[in-house]
Amino acid sequence: MSATPRRADAARRKADLAPMGRGRYRLMLGLVLLGLALLAGRIVDLHVFDRSFLQGQGDARTLRVEPIPAHRGMITDRHGEPLAISTPVVTLWANPQDLPDDRIQRLRLARALGQDLEALEARIERYADREFMYLRRRLTPEAAQRVLDLRIPGVHKREEYKRYYPAGEVVAQLIGVTNIDDQGQEGLELAYQPYLSGEPGRRRVLKDRRGRLVRDLAVLREAQPGGDLTLSIDQRLQYMAYRELKAAVDEHAADGGVLVMLDARTGEVLAMANQPSYNPNDRAGLDPEGLRNRAIVDVFEPGSVMKPLAMSALLETGRFPPDTRVDTSPGWMVIDGYTIKDVVNYGELSLSGILEKSSNIGMAKLTLELDDPVVPERYRALGFDRAPGTGFPGEAGGSVPAPMRWSSSQWAALSYGYGLSVSALQLASAYTAITNHGERLPPSLLRLPEAPAGQPVVEPGVADRVLGMMDRVVEPGTGARRALVPGYSVAGKTGTVRKTGGGGYQEDAYRSLFVGIAPVSDPRLIAVVMIDHPRGGDYYGGAVAAPVFSRVAGNALRILDVPPDRIDDDD
Repeated sequence: MSATPRRADAARRKADLAPMGRGRYRLMLGLVLLGLALLAGRIVDLHVFDRSFLQGQGDARTLRVEPIPAHRGMITDRHGEPLAISTPVVTLWANPQDLPDDRIQRLRLARALGQDLEALEARIERYADREFMYLRRRLTPEAAQRVLDLRIPGVHKREEYKRYYPAGEVVAQLIGVTNIDDQGQEGLELAYQPYLSGEPGRRRVLKDRRGRLVRDLAVLREAQPGGDLTLSIDQRLQYMAYRELKAAVDEHAADGGVLVMLDARTGEVLAMANQPSYNPNDRAGLDPEGLRNRAIVDVFEPGSVMKPLAMSALLETGRFPPDTRVDTSPGWMVIDGYTIKDVVNYGELSLSGILEKSSNIGMAKLTLELDDPVVPERYRALGFDRAPGTGFPGEAGGSVPAPMRWSSSQWAALSYGYGLSVSALQLASAYTAITNHGERLPPSLLRLPEAPAGQPVVEPGVADRVLGMMDRVVEPGTGARRALVPGYSVAGKTGTVRKTGGGGYQEDAYRSLFVGIAPVSDPRLIAVVMIDHPRGGDYYGGAVAAPVFSRVAGNALRILDVPPDRIDDDD
């Protein structure tokens, strides 16, 4: 076949296919243009009509609202010395899904955190299906920055505050502690949690896809710092009281002890020490016994330290003139089958002598001469049947038995301090009625701008007379002589109480107490000392608790620059 016919056949085939080719071209071109039109329409729809959706999706991936931590308020003593402060710390956290699988990077992270690699990997595995896990809490900013400088994906920081207590164990039970989230858990930290904590703020930030901060955009709400709390405590007196109490507990191998010191003119608590104690800055191996503020939350039978208060009620009846004398021979008596004893047979005693010798027989005989329950009523008026009202969590209310339960023996026992329960703070507060001409002042853990109004409880003349009796209790040659303070007049009362347990009073377990007032001419201080179960041989209040008062009150009066009011020959 020649070339000419072949060319003719090709031309015919091309002519036959041309219409089909042009149709396909047009179809494909139309489809492409339609697709472009739809795409353009969708772009216009998204950018014009559905813009908020896109904006929201973008913001959800890049914008965050984060809390701004509020600075917790500071707690200070009455002179502004810090007792609890907040310091900035950094908490490191991670998104386990973003953490690298590279073992080398995980090893670097574990070392920087001071953790074991296997333990860290086990935690990452445990939180693998979540987006948040703590790596290390409350690091110093410098330590946290060393971890962040590793630039390991998925590791982030959060700024927080950590509580620090400069006075440590000295005032631990009163101040209390916060938990790891800086929320009050004990003591005044708990009592004033809403006031101290403040209000966290909020801020909007821009972050990249790995959660790293790119830019601060806006503060939505400023953080409101917590309020500062000024206590009535004088840190100088607190340190000194704690030191002397701890020394006494150690010396007598006691179970513990408390010391409460009040300003006699205002009712403010100047010192409140407890043993055992704990370090709130390092709670590893913490003994729960050290957490209790025994001065406020624990109650006990007070014993003979109640005799001056009972005597005030007896004197107000008018039945016992100043020259009254009571025969306490033979040093014991039986009431309702119970035997009441004195240490020895004191014979005939004056009213002052009953307090000086701490005669149970004398108090019981005076009380049983009356038909009215004046002693328990006086205890109620002094606040021994209710909480002191300081606001401290768990403060004890004490107890005075109800009238229908009284027998002659119970009535007598109340007069020398048995059959009721009180706290050390209640006891100290009750004696403000003796130092303030009959007006009891409510105790306060906060510094007061001025002295509060007192509640009349004791007749002024009677209160002054009882104070004079207590002055004669603390004299050379008396059982309370170890409470004497050189240069100052001291009024006080000792107490030695058997502890209960095993269904009754224990034979060899005591509480040693002393209540003291100084100086008598113009009372400035009231202090209660209680040593729980001394085992060093001595257990009488005059031998164990009174010396603690002497050292504490003597130092306190000099620190407060109170002028001496008694110059003795020995001085």
